[in-house]
Amino acid sequence: MSKNVTNETAERPVNFIRNIINDDLATQKHQQVKTRFPPEPNGYLHIGHAKSICLNFGLAEDYQGGCNLRFDDTNPAKEDMEYVESIKRDVEWLGFQWDGEIKYSSNYFETFYDCAVELINKGLAYVCFLNAEETREYRGSLKEPGKESPFRNTAPQENLALFEKMRAGGFKEGECVLRAKIDMASSFMCMRDPTLYRVRFEHHHQTGDKWCIYPMYDFAHCISDAIEGVTHSLCTLEFQDNRRIYDWLLEHLDAFNRPDRPHQYEFSRLNLEYTVMSKRMLHQLVGDKLVEGWDDPRMPTISGMRRRGYTPASLRDFAERIGISKVDSMTEMGILEAAIRDDLNVVAPRTMAVMDPIKLVIENYPEGELESIQAPVHPQNEEMGKREIFFGRELYIDRADFMETAPNGKYMRLAINKEVRLRNAYIIKGERFEEDADGNVTTVYCSYDPETLGKNPADGRKVKGVIHFVEASKALPAEFRVYDRLFTVANPAKEDDFEAVLNSESLLLKQGFVEPSMANAPVEQAYQCEREGYFCRDNKITDRLVFNRTVGLRDVWAQKK
Repeated sequence: MSKNVTNETAERPVNFIRNIINDDLATQKHQQVKTRFPPEPNGYLHIGHAKSICLNFGLAEDYQGGCNLRFDDTNPAKEDMEYVESIKRDVEWLGFQWDGEIKYSSNYFETFYDCAVELINKGLAYVCFLNAEETREYRGSLKEPGKESPFRNTAPQENLALFEKMRAGGFKEGECVLRAKIDMASSFMCMRDPTLYRVRFEHHHQTGDKWCIYPMYDFAHCISDAIEGVTHSLCTLEFQDNRRIYDWLLEHLDAFNRPDRPHQYEFSRLNLEYTVMSKRMLHQLVGDKLVEGWDDPRMPTISGMRRRGYTPASLRDFAERIGISKVDSMTEMGILEAAIRDDLNVVAPRTMAVMDPIKLVIENYPEGELESIQAPVHPQNEEMGKREIFFGRELYIDRADFMETAPNGKYMRLAINKEVRLRNAYIIKGERFEEDADGNVTTVYCSYDPETLGKNPADGRKVKGVIHFVEASKALPAEFRVYDRLFTVANPAKEDDFEAVLNSESLLLKQGFVEPSMANAPVEQAYQCEREGYFCRDNKITDRLVFNRTVGLRDVWAQKK
Protein backbone atom coordinates (compact mmCIF):
# COMPACT_ATOMS: atom_id res chain seq x y z
CA MET A 1 0.00 0.00 0.00
CA SER A 2 1.32 3.45 -0.91
CA LYS A 3 2.45 5.66 1.94
CA ASN A 4 -0.36 8.04 0.93
CA VAL A 5 -3.09 5.42 1.25
CA THR A 6 -4.07 5.11 4.91
CA ASN A 7 -6.15 2.35 6.45
CA GLU A 8 -8.98 4.86 6.84
CA THR A 9 -8.74 5.70 3.14
CA ALA A 10 -8.84 2.04 2.19
CA GLU A 11 -12.08 1.62 4.16
CA ARG A 12 -13.86 4.36 2.24
CA PRO A 13 -16.44 3.32 -0.38
CA VAL A 14 -14.65 2.39 -3.58
CA ASN A 15 -15.29 4.46 -6.70
CA PHE A 16 -13.52 4.79 -10.03
CA ILE A 17 -11.70 7.98 -9.01
CA ARG A 18 -10.23 6.38 -5.90
CA ASN A 19 -9.16 3.41 -8.01
CA ILE A 20 -7.36 5.76 -10.40
CA ILE A 21 -5.63 7.57 -7.54
CA ASN A 22 -4.61 4.31 -5.87
CA ASP A 23 -3.08 3.09 -9.13
CA ASP A 24 -1.26 6.39 -9.75
CA LEU A 25 0.27 6.32 -6.29
CA ALA A 26 1.19 2.65 -6.51
CA THR A 27 2.97 3.14 -9.85
CA GLN A 28 4.63 6.35 -8.61
CA LYS A 29 3.05 8.34 -11.43
CA HIS A 30 2.34 10.88 -8.71
CA GLN A 31 3.97 11.18 -5.32
CA GLN A 32 1.17 13.13 -3.73
CA VAL A 33 -2.46 13.89 -4.54
CA LYS A 34 -3.29 17.46 -5.50
CA THR A 35 -6.87 18.48 -6.34
CA ARG A 36 -8.64 21.78 -6.80
CA PHE A 37 -12.11 23.27 -6.51
CA PRO A 38 -12.43 25.90 -9.29
CA PRO A 39 -15.78 27.74 -9.08
CA GLU A 40 -16.72 30.65 -11.29
CA PRO A 41 -17.56 33.66 -9.07
CA ASN A 42 -20.78 34.34 -10.99
CA GLY A 43 -23.33 33.11 -8.46
CA TYR A 44 -23.73 31.39 -5.11
CA LEU A 45 -22.73 27.75 -4.69
CA HIS A 46 -25.49 25.12 -4.61
CA ILE A 47 -25.81 21.55 -3.34
CA GLY A 48 -24.21 20.24 -6.55
CA HIS A 49 -21.10 22.27 -5.75
CA ALA A 50 -21.18 20.83 -2.23
CA LYS A 51 -20.82 17.37 -3.77
CA SER A 52 -17.77 18.57 -5.71
CA ILE A 53 -16.31 20.30 -2.64
CA CYS A 54 -16.67 17.14 -0.57
CA LEU A 55 -15.07 15.09 -3.35
CA ASN A 56 -12.09 17.34 -4.06
CA PHE A 57 -11.30 18.39 -0.50
CA GLY A 58 -12.20 14.96 0.87
CA LEU A 59 -9.80 13.15 -1.46
CA ALA A 60 -7.02 15.58 -0.57
CA GLU A 61 -7.62 14.93 3.13
CA ASP A 62 -7.86 11.15 2.78
CA TYR A 63 -4.65 10.92 0.75
CA GLN A 64 -2.79 13.49 2.88
CA GLY A 65 -2.44 15.82 -0.08
CA GLY A 66 -3.79 19.29 -0.77
CA CYS A 67 -6.75 20.97 -2.46
CA ASN A 68 -6.64 24.46 -3.91
CA LEU A 69 -9.54 26.89 -3.95
CA ARG A 70 -9.15 28.61 -7.29
CA PHE A 71 -11.60 31.11 -8.71
CA ASP A 72 -12.10 30.74 -12.45
CA ASP A 73 -12.41 34.47 -12.96
CA THR A 74 -12.03 34.75 -16.72
CA ASN A 75 -15.38 36.40 -17.49
CA PRO A 76 -15.57 39.69 -15.56
CA ALA A 77 -18.90 40.63 -17.13
CA LYS A 78 -20.68 38.11 -14.89
CA GLU A 79 -18.44 38.07 -11.82
CA ASP A 80 -18.68 39.89 -8.51
CA MET A 81 -16.75 40.00 -5.23
CA GLU A 82 -20.03 39.20 -3.45
CA TYR A 83 -19.85 35.76 -5.02
CA VAL A 84 -16.16 35.37 -4.16
CA GLU A 85 -16.83 36.04 -0.49
CA SER A 86 -19.89 33.77 -0.39
CA ILE A 87 -17.93 30.88 -1.92
CA LYS A 88 -15.15 31.25 0.64
CA ARG A 89 -17.72 31.18 3.46
CA ASP A 90 -19.43 28.12 2.05
CA VAL A 91 -16.24 26.07 1.73
CA GLU A 92 -15.18 26.91 5.28
CA TRP A 93 -18.68 26.28 6.65
CA LEU A 94 -18.66 22.80 5.12
CA GLY A 95 -15.57 22.13 7.21
CA PHE A 96 -12.78 22.31 4.65
CA GLN A 97 -9.63 24.40 4.36
CA TRP A 98 -7.89 25.10 1.09
CA ASP A 99 -4.17 24.54 0.63
CA GLY A 100 -2.14 27.72 0.90
CA GLU A 101 -3.43 31.03 -0.41
CA ILE A 102 -6.60 31.38 -2.43
CA LYS A 103 -5.84 31.15 -6.12
CA TYR A 104 -7.37 33.08 -9.02
CA SER A 105 -7.09 32.23 -12.70
CA SER A 106 -6.37 35.95 -13.12
CA ASN A 107 -3.11 35.37 -11.22
CA TYR A 108 -1.89 33.63 -14.37
CA PHE A 109 -3.05 36.06 -17.07
CA GLU A 110 0.53 36.82 -18.15
CA THR A 111 1.31 33.11 -18.37
CA PHE A 112 -1.86 32.49 -20.38
CA TYR A 113 -0.81 35.24 -22.78
CA ASP A 114 2.68 33.73 -23.14
CA CYS A 115 1.14 30.32 -23.83
CA ALA A 116 -1.06 31.83 -26.54
CA VAL A 117 2.00 33.45 -28.10
CA GLU A 118 3.77 30.08 -28.05
CA LEU A 119 0.90 28.45 -29.91
CA ILE A 120 0.82 31.30 -32.45
CA ASN A 121 4.56 30.97 -33.08
CA LYS A 122 4.12 27.22 -33.59
CA GLY A 123 1.40 27.85 -36.15
CA LEU A 124 -1.21 26.33 -33.81
CA ALA A 125 -3.34 29.43 -33.16
CA TYR A 126 -4.65 32.27 -35.31
CA VAL A 127 -6.71 35.44 -35.03
CA CYS A 128 -10.09 34.93 -36.69
CA PHE A 129 -12.43 37.70 -37.88
CA LEU A 130 -15.51 35.59 -38.62
CA ASN A 131 -18.57 36.89 -36.79
CA ALA A 132 -20.63 34.65 -34.50
CA GLU A 133 -23.07 33.59 -37.21
CA GLU A 134 -20.29 32.83 -39.71
CA THR A 135 -18.38 30.87 -37.08
CA ARG A 136 -21.41 28.65 -36.48
CA GLU A 137 -21.82 28.12 -40.21
CA TYR A 138 -18.15 27.22 -40.71
CA ARG A 139 -18.18 24.82 -37.75
CA GLY A 140 -20.43 22.36 -39.54
CA SER A 141 -22.62 19.84 -37.74
CA LEU A 142 -22.50 16.41 -36.20
CA LYS A 143 -23.12 14.98 -39.68
CA GLU A 144 -20.98 17.35 -41.71
CA PRO A 145 -17.36 18.44 -41.20
CA GLY A 146 -16.58 22.08 -40.69
CA LYS A 147 -14.92 24.44 -43.16
CA GLU A 148 -11.62 26.16 -42.52
CA SER A 149 -11.80 29.84 -41.64
CA PRO A 150 -10.38 32.10 -44.36
CA PHE A 151 -8.05 33.45 -41.64
CA ARG A 152 -6.79 30.01 -40.61
CA ASN A 153 -3.58 30.08 -42.61
CA THR A 154 -2.47 33.59 -41.73
CA ALA A 155 1.29 33.62 -41.10
CA PRO A 156 2.41 33.34 -37.44
CA GLN A 157 4.10 36.74 -37.45
CA GLU A 158 0.95 38.46 -38.71
CA ASN A 159 -1.15 36.57 -36.15
CA LEU A 160 1.25 37.63 -33.43
CA ALA A 161 0.89 41.29 -34.43
CA LEU A 162 -2.90 40.95 -34.51
CA PHE A 163 -2.94 39.30 -31.09
CA GLU A 164 -0.79 42.07 -29.64
CA LYS A 165 -3.25 44.56 -31.11
CA MET A 166 -6.09 42.67 -29.43
CA ARG A 167 -4.29 43.05 -26.10
CA ALA A 168 -3.72 46.75 -26.74
CA GLY A 169 -7.44 47.34 -27.26
CA GLY A 170 -7.22 47.78 -31.00
CA PHE A 171 -10.32 45.75 -31.81
CA LYS A 172 -13.94 45.99 -30.73
CA GLU A 173 -15.75 43.31 -28.75
CA GLY A 174 -16.84 40.55 -31.11
CA GLU A 175 -14.64 41.80 -33.94
CA CYS A 176 -12.13 38.96 -33.63
CA VAL A 177 -11.01 36.05 -31.43
CA LEU A 178 -7.94 33.90 -31.07
CA ARG A 179 -8.64 30.29 -32.10
CA ALA A 180 -6.63 27.09 -31.79
CA LYS A 181 -5.77 25.40 -35.08
CA ILE A 182 -6.77 21.79 -34.45
CA ASP A 183 -9.12 19.91 -36.81
CA MET A 184 -12.21 21.30 -38.52
CA ALA A 185 -13.20 17.75 -39.54
CA SER A 186 -13.03 16.31 -36.02
CA SER A 187 -15.98 14.20 -34.91
CA PHE A 188 -15.82 16.20 -31.66
CA MET A 189 -17.30 19.63 -32.23
CA CYS A 190 -15.23 21.14 -29.43
CA MET A 191 -12.04 20.33 -31.35
CA ARG A 192 -13.04 22.31 -34.44
CA ASP A 193 -10.67 25.21 -33.82
CA PRO A 194 -12.03 26.28 -30.43
CA THR A 195 -11.79 29.88 -29.26
CA LEU A 196 -8.95 30.60 -26.83
CA TYR A 197 -9.28 34.38 -26.29
CA ARG A 198 -11.95 37.02 -26.84
CA VAL A 199 -12.10 40.81 -26.45
CA ARG A 200 -13.95 42.14 -23.38
CA PHE A 201 -13.80 45.74 -22.18
CA GLU A 202 -14.86 44.98 -18.63
CA HIS A 203 -13.44 46.02 -15.28
CA HIS A 204 -12.04 42.95 -13.52
CA HIS A 205 -12.44 42.54 -9.76
CA GLN A 206 -8.81 41.43 -9.39
CA THR A 207 -6.87 43.00 -12.27
CA GLY A 208 -8.88 46.19 -12.77
CA ASP A 209 -8.59 47.56 -16.32
CA LYS A 210 -5.20 46.03 -17.12
CA TRP A 211 -6.65 43.54 -19.59
CA CYS A 212 -9.18 43.80 -22.38
CA ILE A 213 -8.73 40.24 -23.65
CA TYR A 214 -9.75 37.27 -21.53
CA PRO A 215 -9.03 33.56 -21.98
CA MET A 216 -11.77 30.99 -22.43
CA TYR A 217 -12.37 28.43 -19.70
CA ASP A 218 -10.98 25.50 -21.70
CA PHE A 219 -7.73 27.37 -22.29
CA ALA A 220 -7.25 28.76 -18.79
CA HIS A 221 -8.36 25.73 -16.82
CA CYS A 222 -5.79 23.17 -17.93
CA ILE A 223 -2.91 25.67 -17.75
CA SER A 224 -3.95 26.72 -14.23
CA ASP A 225 -4.00 23.07 -13.19
CA ALA A 226 -0.52 22.54 -14.62
CA ILE A 227 0.89 25.67 -12.96
CA GLU A 228 -0.46 24.56 -9.58
CA GLY A 229 0.71 20.96 -9.89
CA VAL A 230 -2.79 19.51 -9.81
CA THR A 231 -2.64 15.75 -10.32
CA HIS A 232 -6.32 14.83 -10.69
CA SER A 233 -8.57 17.46 -12.25
CA LEU A 234 -12.15 16.41 -11.46
CA CYS A 235 -15.14 17.83 -13.27
CA THR A 236 -18.65 16.81 -14.29
CA LEU A 237 -19.64 14.80 -17.34
CA GLU A 238 -20.62 17.75 -19.53
CA PHE A 239 -16.87 18.45 -19.86
CA GLN A 240 -16.10 14.93 -21.07
CA ASP A 241 -15.55 15.88 -24.72
CA ASN A 242 -13.59 18.96 -23.66
CA ARG A 243 -10.97 16.69 -22.10
CA ARG A 244 -9.55 16.46 -25.64
CA ILE A 245 -8.88 20.21 -25.62
CA TYR A 246 -7.37 19.88 -22.13
CA ASP A 247 -4.94 17.21 -23.31
CA TRP A 248 -4.18 18.87 -26.67
CA LEU A 249 -3.19 22.15 -25.07
CA LEU A 250 -0.89 20.61 -22.45
CA GLU A 251 0.69 18.35 -25.07
CA HIS A 252 1.51 21.34 -27.29
CA LEU A 253 2.84 23.68 -24.59
CA ASP A 254 6.48 22.88 -23.90
CA ALA A 255 6.45 23.77 -20.20
CA PHE A 256 3.55 21.44 -19.39
CA ASN A 257 4.11 18.42 -21.68
CA ARG A 258 5.60 16.21 -19.01
CA PRO A 259 4.81 12.72 -17.62
CA ASP A 260 3.26 14.00 -14.37
CA ARG A 261 1.06 16.63 -15.99
CA PRO A 262 -2.55 16.89 -14.82
CA HIS A 263 -5.28 14.66 -16.22
CA GLN A 264 -8.98 15.36 -16.26
CA TYR A 265 -11.54 12.86 -14.96
CA GLU A 266 -15.30 13.28 -15.17
CA PHE A 267 -18.07 12.20 -12.80
CA SER A 268 -21.84 12.64 -12.87
CA ARG A 269 -23.22 15.93 -11.61
CA LEU A 270 -25.87 16.06 -8.92
CA ASN A 271 -29.45 16.33 -10.14
CA LEU A 272 -31.83 16.74 -7.21
CA GLU A 273 -35.60 16.36 -7.31
CA TYR A 274 -37.91 19.39 -6.98
CA THR A 275 -35.22 21.97 -7.63
CA VAL A 276 -33.00 23.39 -10.37
CA MET A 277 -29.21 23.43 -10.52
CA SER A 278 -28.71 25.69 -13.51
CA LYS A 279 -27.09 28.97 -12.50
CA ARG A 280 -29.08 30.65 -15.25
CA MET A 281 -32.32 29.44 -13.68
CA LEU A 282 -31.18 30.32 -10.18
CA HIS A 283 -30.24 33.81 -11.38
CA GLN A 284 -33.70 34.06 -12.93
CA LEU A 285 -35.43 33.08 -9.67
CA VAL A 286 -33.47 35.77 -7.83
CA GLY A 287 -33.78 38.39 -10.58
CA ASP A 288 -37.53 37.88 -10.98
CA LYS A 289 -37.91 38.12 -7.18
CA LEU A 290 -39.61 34.72 -7.01
CA VAL A 291 -37.45 34.03 -3.97
CA GLU A 292 -36.01 36.37 -1.34
CA GLY A 293 -32.46 36.05 -2.65
CA TRP A 294 -29.63 33.57 -3.10
CA ASP A 295 -29.91 32.56 0.56
CA ASP A 296 -33.66 31.99 0.52
CA PRO A 297 -34.13 28.74 2.50
CA ARG A 298 -36.06 27.25 -0.43
CA MET A 299 -33.08 27.64 -2.75
CA PRO A 300 -30.66 24.72 -3.28
CA THR A 301 -27.75 27.04 -2.44
CA ILE A 302 -25.42 26.20 0.41
CA SER A 303 -26.17 29.57 1.99
CA GLY A 304 -29.91 28.89 1.73
CA MET A 305 -29.50 25.49 3.33
CA ARG A 306 -27.38 26.97 6.10
CA ARG A 307 -30.08 29.56 6.78
CA ARG A 308 -32.62 26.75 6.88
CA GLY A 309 -30.68 24.85 9.54
CA TYR A 310 -28.91 22.18 7.51
CA THR A 311 -25.62 21.16 9.08
CA PRO A 312 -22.21 20.70 7.43
CA ALA A 313 -22.12 17.13 8.74
CA SER A 314 -25.45 16.29 7.12
CA LEU A 315 -24.36 17.62 3.71
CA ARG A 316 -21.07 15.72 3.90
CA ASP A 317 -23.03 12.60 4.84
CA PHE A 318 -25.38 13.19 1.91
CA ALA A 319 -22.43 13.42 -0.48
CA GLU A 320 -21.14 10.13 0.91
CA ARG A 321 -24.54 8.44 0.52
CA ILE A 322 -25.05 9.33 -3.13
CA GLY A 323 -21.48 8.41 -4.05
CA ILE A 324 -19.51 9.06 -7.23
CA SER A 325 -20.25 7.51 -10.59
CA LYS A 326 -20.26 8.21 -14.32
CA VAL A 327 -24.01 7.70 -14.71
CA ASP A 328 -26.35 10.70 -14.76
CA SER A 329 -29.44 10.19 -12.61
CA MET A 330 -31.99 12.07 -10.53
CA THR A 331 -31.37 11.94 -6.78
CA GLU A 332 -34.43 11.71 -4.56
CA MET A 333 -34.97 14.64 -2.22
CA GLY A 334 -35.75 12.07 0.47
CA ILE A 335 -32.10 10.97 0.55
CA LEU A 336 -30.99 14.50 1.39
CA GLU A 337 -33.72 14.97 3.98
CA ALA A 338 -32.92 11.58 5.58
CA ALA A 339 -29.30 12.68 6.00
CA ILE A 340 -30.51 15.90 7.66
CA ARG A 341 -32.88 14.04 10.01
CA ASP A 342 -30.30 11.43 10.97
CA ASP A 343 -27.85 14.13 11.99
CA LEU A 344 -30.32 16.42 13.76
CA ASN A 345 -31.97 13.56 15.64
CA VAL A 346 -28.67 13.11 17.47
CA VAL A 347 -27.44 16.68 17.87
CA ALA A 348 -30.52 18.95 17.91
CA PRO A 349 -31.73 20.22 21.31
CA ARG A 350 -35.43 19.72 22.02
CA THR A 351 -37.94 22.44 22.67
CA MET A 352 -41.68 23.03 22.44
CA ALA A 353 -43.39 25.45 20.10
CA VAL A 354 -47.06 26.11 19.38
CA MET A 355 -47.57 27.33 15.83
CA ASP A 356 -51.35 27.53 15.59
CA PRO A 357 -52.27 28.35 19.18
CA ILE A 358 -55.51 28.07 21.11
CA LYS A 359 -55.70 28.79 24.82
CA LEU A 360 -56.02 25.99 27.35
CA VAL A 361 -57.24 26.82 30.88
CA ILE A 362 -56.56 24.39 33.75
CA GLU A 363 -59.58 25.21 35.92
CA ASN A 364 -58.44 23.32 39.02
CA TYR A 365 -54.95 24.83 38.98
CA PRO A 366 -54.52 27.71 41.48
CA GLU A 367 -54.74 31.17 39.95
CA GLY A 368 -51.54 33.21 40.08
CA GLU A 369 -49.27 30.20 40.62
CA LEU A 370 -46.43 29.25 38.27
CA GLU A 371 -44.52 26.01 38.42
CA SER A 372 -40.97 25.39 37.16
CA ILE A 373 -40.26 22.00 35.62
CA GLN A 374 -36.92 20.56 34.53
CA ALA A 375 -37.16 18.97 31.09
CA PRO A 376 -34.37 17.19 29.20
CA VAL A 377 -32.58 19.10 26.45
CA HIS A 378 -32.29 15.77 24.64
CA PRO A 379 -34.10 12.62 25.79
CA GLN A 380 -31.28 10.28 24.71
CA ASN A 381 -28.34 12.42 25.77
CA GLU A 382 -28.22 13.34 29.44
CA GLU A 383 -24.94 15.21 28.94
CA MET A 384 -26.85 17.94 27.10
CA GLY A 385 -28.46 18.79 30.43
CA LYS A 386 -31.86 20.19 31.38
CA ARG A 387 -33.94 23.16 30.37
CA GLU A 388 -36.53 25.03 32.43
CA ILE A 389 -40.14 24.97 31.26
CA PHE A 390 -43.15 26.37 33.09
CA PHE A 391 -46.64 25.19 33.98
CA GLY A 392 -49.53 27.34 35.10
CA ARG A 393 -53.27 27.84 34.87
CA GLU A 394 -53.20 29.13 31.29
CA LEU A 395 -51.31 27.42 28.49
CA TYR A 396 -51.18 27.36 24.71
CA ILE A 397 -51.67 24.17 22.73
CA ASP A 398 -51.85 23.56 19.01
CA ARG A 399 -55.29 23.83 17.41
CA ALA A 400 -54.81 20.47 15.68
CA ASP A 401 -54.38 18.77 19.08
CA PHE A 402 -58.02 19.27 20.11
CA MET A 403 -61.30 17.89 18.82
CA GLU A 404 -64.67 18.12 20.52
CA THR A 405 -65.24 14.40 20.14
CA ALA A 406 -62.54 11.82 19.62
CA PRO A 407 -63.29 10.23 16.19
CA ASN A 408 -62.13 6.72 17.12
CA GLY A 409 -60.18 4.73 19.65
CA LYS A 410 -56.91 5.51 17.91
CA TYR A 411 -57.22 9.28 18.41
CA MET A 412 -54.28 10.25 20.63
CA ARG A 413 -54.99 13.93 21.29
CA LEU A 414 -57.24 16.01 23.54
CA ALA A 415 -61.03 15.80 23.38
CA ILE A 416 -63.92 16.40 25.75
CA ASN A 417 -63.93 13.71 28.47
CA LYS A 418 -60.61 12.37 27.15
CA GLU A 419 -57.25 12.44 28.92
CA VAL A 420 -53.84 13.18 27.46
CA ARG A 421 -50.45 13.97 28.92
CA LEU A 422 -48.83 17.32 28.44
CA ARG A 423 -45.23 16.75 27.40
CA ASN A 424 -42.89 16.70 30.45
CA ALA A 425 -45.82 17.68 32.69
CA TYR A 426 -49.23 16.46 33.91
CA ILE A 427 -52.17 14.48 32.63
CA ILE A 428 -55.15 16.66 31.76
CA LYS A 429 -58.78 15.98 30.84
CA GLY A 430 -60.93 17.99 28.43
CA GLU A 431 -64.03 19.44 30.13
CA ARG A 432 -65.55 22.07 27.81
CA PHE A 433 -64.59 24.63 25.16
CA GLU A 434 -65.55 28.01 23.71
CA GLU A 435 -65.86 29.11 20.08
CA ASP A 436 -65.91 32.43 18.30
CA ALA A 437 -68.72 33.64 16.00
CA ASP A 438 -67.25 31.67 13.09
CA GLY A 439 -67.20 28.41 14.99
CA ASN A 440 -63.46 28.40 15.62
CA VAL A 441 -62.32 27.02 18.96
CA THR A 442 -60.73 29.77 21.05
CA THR A 443 -60.38 28.23 24.52
CA VAL A 444 -60.40 24.71 25.93
CA TYR A 445 -61.11 24.20 29.62
CA CYS A 446 -59.50 21.23 31.34
CA SER A 447 -58.75 19.70 34.70
CA TYR A 448 -55.39 18.23 35.65
CA ASP A 449 -54.25 15.44 37.93
CA PRO A 450 -51.63 16.93 40.32
CA GLU A 451 -50.26 13.46 41.14
CA THR A 452 -49.11 12.69 37.57
CA LEU A 453 -46.08 14.94 37.03
CA GLY A 454 -43.70 12.76 35.06
CA LYS A 455 -45.39 9.50 36.08
CA ASN A 456 -48.41 7.34 35.32
CA PRO A 457 -51.60 7.60 37.38
CA ALA A 458 -51.57 5.59 40.60
CA ASP A 459 -55.01 4.11 39.86
CA GLY A 460 -53.76 2.34 36.74
CA ARG A 461 -55.39 4.60 34.15
CA LYS A 462 -53.69 4.25 30.77
CA VAL A 463 -53.05 7.51 28.95
CA LYS A 464 -51.39 7.03 25.57
CA GLY A 465 -51.66 10.47 24.00
CA VAL A 466 -49.00 13.16 24.53
CA ILE A 467 -49.28 16.73 23.26
CA HIS A 468 -46.94 19.70 23.57
CA PHE A 469 -47.70 23.08 25.13
CA VAL A 470 -46.22 26.42 26.16
CA GLU A 471 -47.17 28.19 29.41
CA ALA A 472 -48.97 31.43 28.47
CA SER A 473 -47.40 34.04 30.77
CA LYS A 474 -43.82 33.03 29.86
CA ALA A 475 -44.45 32.24 26.19
CA LEU A 476 -42.49 34.24 23.64
CA PRO A 477 -44.21 35.32 20.41
CA ALA A 478 -42.49 33.84 17.37
CA GLU A 479 -42.91 33.62 13.62
CA PHE A 480 -42.57 30.23 11.99
CA ARG A 481 -41.65 29.91 8.34
CA VAL A 482 -42.71 26.51 7.12
CA TYR A 483 -40.75 25.77 3.95
CA ASP A 484 -41.62 23.09 1.44
CA ARG A 485 -40.28 22.08 -1.96
CA LEU A 486 -39.87 25.01 -4.33
CA PHE A 487 -41.45 23.20 -7.28
CA THR A 488 -44.42 20.88 -7.68
CA VAL A 489 -42.73 18.54 -10.19
CA ALA A 490 -39.66 16.40 -9.66
CA ASN A 491 -37.73 17.73 -12.66
CA PRO A 492 -38.71 21.39 -13.23
CA ALA A 493 -35.73 22.00 -15.52
CA LYS A 494 -37.45 19.91 -18.20
CA GLU A 495 -40.55 22.09 -18.23
CA ASP A 496 -41.06 24.62 -21.03
CA ASP A 497 -41.54 27.28 -18.37
CA PHE A 498 -40.03 26.20 -15.08
CA GLU A 499 -41.52 29.20 -13.29
CA ALA A 500 -45.00 27.85 -14.11
CA VAL A 501 -44.46 24.87 -11.80
CA LEU A 502 -43.38 26.85 -8.74
CA ASN A 503 -45.04 25.59 -5.58
CA SER A 504 -47.41 28.30 -4.34
CA GLU A 505 -47.26 26.73 -0.88
CA SER A 506 -43.48 26.51 -0.66
CA LEU A 507 -43.62 29.05 2.19
CA LEU A 508 -46.31 29.27 4.85
CA LEU A 509 -46.08 31.85 7.65
CA LYS A 510 -47.43 31.02 11.09
CA GLN A 511 -47.60 33.11 14.26
CA GLY A 512 -47.26 31.27 17.54
CA PHE A 513 -45.22 30.88 20.71
CA VAL A 514 -42.00 29.25 21.94
CA GLU A 515 -40.58 28.39 25.33
CA PRO A 516 -38.80 31.23 27.17
CA SER A 517 -35.53 29.29 26.85
CA MET A 518 -35.57 30.16 23.13
CA ALA A 519 -35.12 33.89 23.74
CA ASN A 520 -31.41 33.69 22.98
CA ALA A 521 -31.47 30.79 20.53
CA PRO A 522 -28.37 31.04 18.31
CA VAL A 523 -28.98 31.67 14.62
CA GLU A 524 -28.66 28.64 12.34
CA GLN A 525 -28.92 26.32 15.36
CA ALA A 526 -31.51 23.66 14.56
CA TYR A 527 -33.91 22.53 17.32
CA GLN A 528 -36.44 19.77 17.30
CA CYS A 529 -39.74 21.42 18.07
CA GLU A 530 -41.30 18.31 19.57
CA ARG A 531 -43.95 16.73 17.37
CA GLU A 532 -43.59 19.55 14.80
CA GLY A 533 -40.23 19.09 13.10
CA TYR A 534 -36.80 20.68 13.08
CA PHE A 535 -36.55 24.47 13.07
CA CYS A 536 -33.69 26.94 13.32
CA ARG A 537 -33.56 30.62 14.13
CA ASP A 538 -33.22 32.76 11.01
CA ASN A 539 -29.78 34.32 10.45
CA LYS A 540 -31.03 37.49 8.72
CA ILE A 541 -34.10 38.63 10.66
CA THR A 542 -32.85 39.58 14.11
CA ASP A 543 -35.39 42.11 15.38
CA ARG A 544 -37.81 39.34 16.37
CA LEU A 545 -37.90 35.59 16.84
CA VAL A 546 -38.20 33.91 13.45
CA PHE A 547 -37.74 30.18 13.02
CA ASN A 548 -37.33 28.40 9.70
CA ARG A 549 -38.41 24.82 9.27
CA THR A 550 -35.39 22.72 8.41
CA VAL A 551 -37.15 19.44 7.76
CA GLY A 552 -40.16 17.52 9.02
CA LEU A 553 -39.94 14.61 11.42
CA ARG A 554 -40.70 12.18 8.61
CA ASP A 555 -40.79 12.10 4.83
CA VAL A 556 -44.37 13.11 4.09
CA TRP A 557 -43.64 13.48 0.36
CA ALA A 558 -42.72 9.83 0.06
CA GLN A 559 -46.23 9.01 1.26
CA LYS A 560 -47.73 11.18 -1.51
CA LYS A 561 -46.00 9.28 -4.31
